Amino acid sequence: MGRRPEVFVRQVSMVEGQRLQKVTRTAKDPVKLRRAIVVLMSAQGQPAPDIAHLLKVTEDYVRDVIHAFNDRGFDALDPKWSGGAPRRIDEQTRDWICVIARCDPRFLGRPFSCWSLAKLREYLIAAGYVTTISVETIRRALHERGVSWQATKTWKASTDPDFTTKMRRILDLYDHPPPGGRVLCVDEFGPLNLQPRPGRAWRPVGQPVRLRATYTRDQGVRHMIAGLDLSTGKLHHRIRDRKRWREFLSFLKTLRARWPGEHLYLICDNFSPHKHPEVRAWCATNHVDLVFLPTYASWLNWIEAEFAAVRYFALNGTDHRSHAEQDTAIGNYIRWRNQRARPKTGFAINSKIRHPDYPFKAA
Repeated sequence: MGRRPEVFVRQVSMVEGQRLQKVTRTAKDPVKLRRAIVVLMSAQGQPAPDIAHLLKVTEDYVRDVIHAFNDRGFDALDPKWSGGAPRRIDEQTRDWICVIARCDPRFLGRPFSCWSLAKLREYLIAAGYVTTISVETIRRALHERGVSWQATKTWKASTDPDFTTKMRRILDLYDHPPPGGRVLCVDEFGPLNLQPRPGRAWRPVGQPVRLRATYTRDQGVRHMIAGLDLSTGKLHHRIRDRKRWREFLSFLKTLRARWPGEHLYLICDNFSPHKHPEVRAWCATNHVDLVFLPTYASWLNWIEAEFAAVRYFALNGTDHRSHAEQDTAIGNYIRWRNQRARPKTGFAINSKIRHPDYPFKAA
């Protein structure tokens, strides 16, 4: 049987990449989180078999998620549920509800700057779009069509004048590790607080796990520094009380000692400890190249998806009472993961991120 053709997500803009990274950090629904990790890894150029291996799902599932995202965008990340009574509001009216909800109320003669569901219901009836409708029906119509209540925020794309050059170098290191060299993705994970963490688990109906609602964080926080070795797929980590340049340099020395005869290429973001003069000086004399990501483009770092998996499998649904207990849980998961790791090599060249015109402008 021949090898199945590669499949990747559509062209992902800078803003969409940052949004995917945010979802992998904040999503509470496990289905949405898993789908977001799939899309993020595919946007980074990782093939379907590697994604399926990391998340312990089938390759067909990964392909279905990618195709769904290509067709429906971020709406495909949310789980859909069917059933219930027949709809009494037709599809065209539901489309109009979404159009009006996205309009500025002042353009339609209403003296306020945003809609509430009650005010939107009142306008729809007064304007003759419907004779009667419930607030819940309006809410469902908006949700089904991907219109949600969102805060108005500022946004920023990469301001790095050398964005394309830096991105191309990183992609080249992903695709073609230099002879006699080893490429690692390095970053910090945390802060690691001691607190109840929401999560999901298989339980008998009506018997969910409950965690304490009140707690005090009087034992400080810790931070994990980790490196993803692309040649083996293994994750190497250290957990420390702080994440200054001293801790970062100490971690680099452990990586240097692990592979003494190889030149190391470390892909990392622009966090100030990574650029400390002491760190740069040590790297220059110990055959270590720091390859910095473009500004505001840390989602290009492949270790981000690994961190999302650590949070999902090792921390969600836990309530550790000491840092030693929590550190042990993280270490046990990473050791289990490393025993099943596979090299991250042979990346397909037809990923959208490798398009000559990337980065694409946000819509």
